[in-house]
Amino acid sequence: MHSGFLTAGGHRLEYQLIPAHQINRPTLVLLHEGLGSVAMWRDFPARLATATGCRTLVYSRYGYGQSDLLEAPFGTDYMHREGRETLPEVLAALEIESPVLVGHSDGASIALLHAGAGHPVAGVVVMAPHCFVEDISISSIAAAKVAFETTDLPAKLGKYHRDVDRTFWGWNDIWLHPDFRAWNIDDCLPSITCPILAIQGEDDEYGTMAQVEAIAAGARNSAGVELLKLADCRHSAHKDQTVAVIEAIKRFVEDLDIAVVPAPTF
Repeated sequence: MHSGFLTAGGHRLEYQLIPAHQINRPTLVLLHEGLGSVAMWRDFPARLATATGCRTLVYSRYGYGQSDLLEAPFGTDYMHREGRETLPEVLAALEIESPVLVGHSDGASIALLHAGAGHPVAGVVVMAPHCFVEDISISSIAAAKVAFETTDLPAKLGKYHRDVDRTFWGWNDIWLHPDFRAWNIDDCLPSITCPILAIQGEDDEYGTMAQVEAIAAGARNSAGVELLKLADCRHSAHKDQTVAVIEAIKRFVEDLDIAVVPAPTF
């Protein structure tokens, strides 16, 4: 495993790159949730890399993990800017072409925005994606605000971020801002041409099945959209149903009809 820092979007970002275990495999690029980071993925990237044989990249976005600290509030377009401006720079810095994007929550939305902008992508896997803002999302994010102010949540999250207060409020404030209620990614879905695997937990406290169903209805790609709806699963499917998620992604990668240049081993 190679760990380091790169510059993208004008900021210094931490990353980890797990070497490929097999030849002729695409690179997986994991995109974390709204309060995630490299460290918060825990052992999932390594397990996924082993199962798929793919070189696997994980990085912390600006304001998260050990990356540069957030210096100004996020705008309502922060996911659009990440997917369309910063992520292409991350991939270029590491010479990654046509990856399979694996996004969770905010990271899932970023993956869809990147693919919908016409960037070369072999496939997209989204877990608990946000395509539009639901009441359940706002209620749970408001509850997270109370928990951050009244429980030991800051100490728990502080293990994974340089400045947990900036990280938390950067995410929480923009989601609870009145202007954010109109946010959506409807315009990007019809432009996605690669295969999509959309995973949603039936007990997700941050979103409903309407999110993945919006992807199935909106993405007009001939490659198709596969929906995986998981019982006994909340917002983090890769934690609640790890084996099922890894097996689904493994099958998805194996079914991709692409010619892949062998990935570097670094």
